[in-house]
Amino acid sequence: MNQTNSVHDLLVIGGGVNGAGIAADAATRGLDVVLCEKGDLAGATSSNSSKLIHGGLRYLEHYEFGLVRKSLQEREILAAVAPHIIRPLAFHIPQLAHSRNSWLIKAGLFLYDNLAKRNRFKSSTMISYTADGVLNDAIKRVFEYWDAQVDDARLVVLNALQAQRHGATINTCTECVSLESIEEGWRATFQDHRLNQSTTQVFKAVVNASGPWVTSLLEDLTQQPAPHQLRMVKGSHIVVPKIHGGDQAFLLQHHDGRIVFVIPYLSDFSLIGTTEEEFEADLDQVEISNSEIDYLVSIVNLYFKKGVNRSDIVHTYSGVRPLIDEVGKGSSSVSRDYRLELSANPHPLLSIYGGKVTTYRVLAEQAVSSLGRYFPRMRSSTTKKLPLPGGDFDIPENLFHEFALKYAWLGPDLISRWLSSYGTLSFEILGKARAISDLGVKFGANLYQREVDYLCTEEWARTAEDILWRRTKLGYLLSESEKQSLSNYIKQSYP
Repeated sequence: MNQTNSVHDLLVIGGGVNGAGIAADAATRGLDVVLCEKGDLAGATSSNSSKLIHGGLRYLEHYEFGLVRKSLQEREILAAVAPHIIRPLAFHIPQLAHSRNSWLIKAGLFLYDNLAKRNRFKSSTMISYTADGVLNDAIKRVFEYWDAQVDDARLVVLNALQAQRHGATINTCTECVSLESIEEGWRATFQDHRLNQSTTQVFKAVVNASGPWVTSLLEDLTQQPAPHQLRMVKGSHIVVPKIHGGDQAFLLQHHDGRIVFVIPYLSDFSLIGTTEEEFEADLDQVEISNSEIDYLVSIVNLYFKKGVNRSDIVHTYSGVRPLIDEVGKGSSSVSRDYRLELSANPHPLLSIYGGKVTTYRVLAEQAVSSLGRYFPRMRSSTTKKLPLPGGDFDIPENLFHEFALKYAWLGPDLISRWLSSYGTLSFEILGKARAISDLGVKFGANLYQREVDYLCTEEWARTAEDILWRRTKLGYLLSESEKQSLSNYIKQSYP
């Protein structure tokens, strides 16, 4: 076992969006930060969302005006600091006989438009649908409003990059297996699952940002009772070939009062979700159920002329939302807000309960600020205006033009994909490359060795799955033999 004698400021346990966001906020304030994640960054809930940055229109029904306002404010901030991975998206709400009253929708959209200042998002409106549209002929009225689409896994990785660029250490495949109180603070023991070795380090404070594992981890590592019990709610999605030609998404209202999104995804697909199922099984084995598939397929077929069959499904994914349990409330009405629980006995340990992708940044800012008394020299947070890596540009069209002038030989499809994933980091990745041959081996679907090498050396990718399903989403496009070739290359080049 390796042991270091230096005392670090902060340990963040968990490499999801909250953990990476906290590491970024703390590092940019000048703290000495270490983040550990037992698997890959965004390996669980944070890469299994609906890929949206949104205010939460449905939360208005439960009178969560504060959460909606906070979410709408964050929507504006995040769209500004990460314009390469967050883009405004129109949503259409078609009305059927069982739908919510039109006046209720209008009132909700009025609040949605006005609860927070808008610079990048259009106002809601009502539009008429014609018989030649993609929706059921019974639908004549549609409401339109705006939110944003995000690459959720890349949002996590970019926050980890932000943290690292300000001095943080990011350790993936590294599990915190014990915390011991000593005079200097918390002595943490880590198990590196890749190298199969243990190390120890000492920290003045610890943040438990392990998402669905937050209560079990707290109790296992410290033998302290958890202040909140969690309600685990599984949300599942299906991906099918694109079922409509427009750029807009749809919000479908189910008979049970829930909503399901149909979102244009990766040019060729539609992303459909989400469900809400109570979950009590193994958190490392989360899969969609047959009833969830039936639920999603049936509502799509209720609204769209072009039906969806089980055979159309090209991919599914599921994640578990760790909601703070509220006695007497159903899973749909339990708050999506978060709570921060700080214990100073014997040393500072902050546990993060709940939260959602849209509010990760403000959660991180508040979490680090709550530790201010222990770090009096800590600077103020700057994440509200600090671009995430690759997001230091204003107009996407101008960035495309600048990049295309220098690297026209890449072709428009590859340029578009790189810029929408890496933004201005694309210039760093390509460097002095002058021809397609400089990118090395092509693994398929315009995935070249140069990009793979970058993801493995700079973005903590360790397996083909890390690259294909979290860093690039190219898992939809590569054949099985191409995936195996990529896996072999990574194993040989980055053992």
